[in-house]
Amino acid sequence: MMIDHRPLNMLTASNPQALTLSVRASCFVFEDPLSKAIVSQARQIAPSDATALIIGETGTGKELIARHVHSLSHRRNGPFVGVSCAAFSETLAESELFGHERGAFTGALNDKAGWFETAHGGTLFLDEIGDLPLPIQVKLLRVIQEREVVRVGSRRSVPIDVRLLAATHVNLEEAVAAGRFREDLYYRLNVAMLHIPALRERPGDILPLAHRFLEIYGRRLGHTSVTLAPEAAHQLLIYPWPGNIRELENVIHHALLVCCGSLVRPENLRLPAPREKTKRLIAGPDAPNHLVHALEELFGQNRSDLYQHIDATVIRSAFEYCEGNQVRTARLLGISRNIVRDRLSRYGLLKTPDISGER
Repeated sequence: MMIDHRPLNMLTASNPQALTLSVRASCFVFEDPLSKAIVSQARQIAPSDATALIIGETGTGKELIARHVHSLSHRRNGPFVGVSCAAFSETLAESELFGHERGAFTGALNDKAGWFETAHGGTLFLDEIGDLPLPIQVKLLRVIQEREVVRVGSRRSVPIDVRLLAATHVNLEEAVAAGRFREDLYYRLNVAMLHIPALRERPGDILPLAHRFLEIYGRRLGHTSVTLAPEAAHQLLIYPWPGNIRELENVIHHALLVCCGSLVRPENLRLPAPREKTKRLIAGPDAPNHLVHALEELFGQNRSDLYQHIDATVIRSAFEYCEGNQVRTARLLGISRNIVRDRLSRYGLLKTPDISGER
């Protein structure tokens, strides 16, 4: 499957159904300055054979960017192979990546090339690299270093000529600190890095993407032309898009299925309402005023522990919102996990003692 560079500001999959991974974005536009910077970076790293790490939330278009890098490289005529590490079971991950010989294990009825051999002469894209089991990370590191694979059940090494691109939605530095990801592999992968911002962080792309999906699905459904009502466009712009491009695509597809005529109205979008926790914390679009009023009430109480009280409230609320997950809490607040642990310990919010030695 090739990347279609249709307008000069857009990447689309020429056949979205052929995208390798199950959760994907089928279109990436770069009207927003952040997106333009990402595409510029992709052009810069494309000519080399350096490994690259693509970081971004699910549905932001990581595979499309990887395919774009491949299409701009000298490997463009070779295969692009994309696989999700999250789909590998721990027992079969080695066989999937590196292949196996006949009789290597129960069910191995024939010799089978792994994904590295399949991508020979081209690019191998490993999505969700952070989900690889530690034993496989060790073997992956060796493959990157030695440029050869050894199939399961074989003692013969097979040379490979592959450029490796990896992607993840998790913070690998935190995974390294927690012992879930090898530090040496992280640095081997992170020769070049592309960070794909979430859709809510690049609002300049929302409406161009929406119009592109209106065109795609409108044509499939037999509409000659479809437009967004101004109120519907406003709803798209203020929605936070936790599912990113993929969610926007689904919303537009559904809207075209239920709209009457050629105008998509707000009621056709079926945007989910905020969760109750979100409502309590955000309290609607005028949240800053509510926050200011709440702080003013606290200021009038002349508390001696005012800052500690506010700090504890923020940490407690964020920790509850993230369902007790320290990594997500740190990401939500934009601080390190060590700071989160320190505050949780300080305010008696840790349910188990800290045995990791982190402060």
